[in-house]
Amino acid sequence: MNKVAFIFRTPPHGSASGREGLDAVLATSALSEDIGVFFIDDGVYQLLADQDPSLILGRHYAPTFGLLELYDVDNVYISAEALAERGLPVERLAIEAAVLSPAELQQRLADYPVRLSF
Repeated sequence: MNKVAFIFRTPPHGSASGREGLDAVLATSALSEDIGVFFIDDGVYQLLADQDPSLILGRHYAPTFGLLELYDVDNVYISAEALAERGLPVERLAIEAAVLSPAELQQRLADYPVRLSF
């Protein structure tokens, strides 16, 4: 199986994109260990701890990306630029992952010939 990158670009509320993406990652992890998960742009909001969608009358539950560790998905990367642009410190994130500069992020992403965006 090809190496597959899952790229999360959208915020967690307002659509089921994050949940669907997480489901795809977890399903693919049963078939391959060559998975990379990237959080860029508004996708970094997917990782905020203690989200409560009911406060904004959200219908969708925030995906639980803490499951990545349980499914042995180890290649998880976060855009340092996206965090900085949104004023989000790493301490507010619900998971630990490699925080990469734009150049490092592009270099890692180049290792994955198959890319799926959510």
